Amino acid sequence: MSGSDQGRGPDVLEVQDRARFEQLVLPHLDAAFNLARWLLRNRADSEDVAQEAMLRACRFFRGFHGGDARAWLLQIVRNTCYTWLEKNRPVELMSEFDEELHQQPSVSPETLAIAGDNRERLTRALETLPPRFREVLVLREFEGCSYKEIASITAIPIGTVMSALARARQRLQRALTHSSPQEATREL
Repeated sequence: MSGSDQGRGPDVLEVQDRARFEQLVLPHLDAAFNLARWLLRNRADSEDVAQEAMLRACRFFRGFHGGDARAWLLQIVRNTCYTWLEKNRPVELMSEFDEELHQQPSVSPETLAIAGDNRERLTRALETLPPRFREVLVLREFEGCSYKEIASITAIPIGTVMSALARARQRLQRALTHSSPQEATREL
């Protein structure tokens, strides 16, 4: 092997790793941001943490030996979020959740108001959940992760994932029922 071949070896490997990273991990960038947003409850912080998690994923991609790239990335996002929370303990609540709805010209103002109210109620109800329950619920319901993927991401047994999801759904249902306009009217 000549000196020029040795000089090109790492470059070729880096190009292959980059292409593999882009193919396997980048498609899950939205899921990474969504998980960070639900865990941190702040859009700006979520963007920063998702970016940091992607950098970590890129840096340690050689350690990824196949399997579910989405679960691997979301585990990095989760760990990065919890590290950030330990250092910063945010006090702000999440800002606008879904700007896309407001950009649709065909939606009536009444529909926007109802959707905004429902989204706000759901966000408030999710925020009342303990982080462990909110995390598994977001991974399952918003990100569509399987029980096995959630177990891998959170490093807890599948049975614990299922029971945490059941409890999270019960608590969310109670929180939504308690915050419904009908309940508020009945209490008056």
